[in-house]
Amino acid sequence: MNTLHEYATIDSLRAALAVHRQAGRRIALVPTMGFLHEGHLSLVEEARALADVVVMSIFVNPRQFQPGEDFEQYPRDLAHDRALAEARRVDMLFIPEVTEMYGGGDEMRIVPRETAARWEGEFRPEHFEGVLTVVAKLFNIVQPDVACFGQKDIQQYTLIRRMVEELDFPIQLHLGETMREADGLARSSRNVYLTPEQRVQALAISRALRAVEGAFEQGELDAAVLRGIARDILDGEPDLITDYIAVVEPERLAPVEAVDAGSVVAIAARIGSTRLIDNVILGDEDV
Repeated sequence: MNTLHEYATIDSLRAALAVHRQAGRRIALVPTMGFLHEGHLSLVEEARALADVVVMSIFVNPRQFQPGEDFEQYPRDLAHDRALAEARRVDMLFIPEVTEMYGGGDEMRIVPRETAARWEGEFRPEHFEGVLTVVAKLFNIVQPDVACFGQKDIQQYTLIRRMVEELDFPIQLHLGETMREADGLARSSRNVYLTPEQRVQALAISRALRAVEGAFEQGELDAAVLRGIARDILDGEPDLITDYIAVVEPERLAPVEAVDAGSVVAIAARIGSTRLIDNVILGDEDV
């Protein structure tokens, strides 16, 4: 097992990374908010295949939480995270405090526009501003050759991809498929909030996505019909409150009238105090 090296300051991480960079080693970044699960760890495996050195960040970013959301209650277990990271051969763990990441002030932010205003952005104003700002900071701190993100947060990934393209970050992005529990529920740190009964009800989300995917594979291309298929399944769970069913193209996540391979179907729904998101990419054999 490799030795896991841990860093709490930007300067110490940069100094350690400089040694690897001077040796010509390729560096991968896996950004996380901790409370690691198999979704995060699968990204580590993919990062190891793409680079020589894997850096994982664990930082619960206050700027991406809205007032009244679960920043203070967000699940944390740093000791368990360390053990999992070491077991999966993460080389460098970056665990900064909020003051380390934002000690320079609060004036400069990445402010996205149209793509961020839809879907998640409608329900969580300024969420993506916080996400993109912290990701841009991590990119500047680590200067990775490749950065790995999960498909479950497809709108986040889409915006990060546009940021990389439009602001000319010299970084290759890798999208890892959504990892699921045996019952089909997308793995998420927030799944721990669900009661056993709520967990069963939440499975309507993945059932709806599978049904939409099945209809597409049978030749259905009408976005309204596909939304209706998902809606009928979600409405079958009265305690599940649907925020949106998005049937969109993949570049800016704009709604479409007809789908084709590569179109995205994304769902956000709430059950009790827990909000869950999931999606499928139509025609993606890995989904």
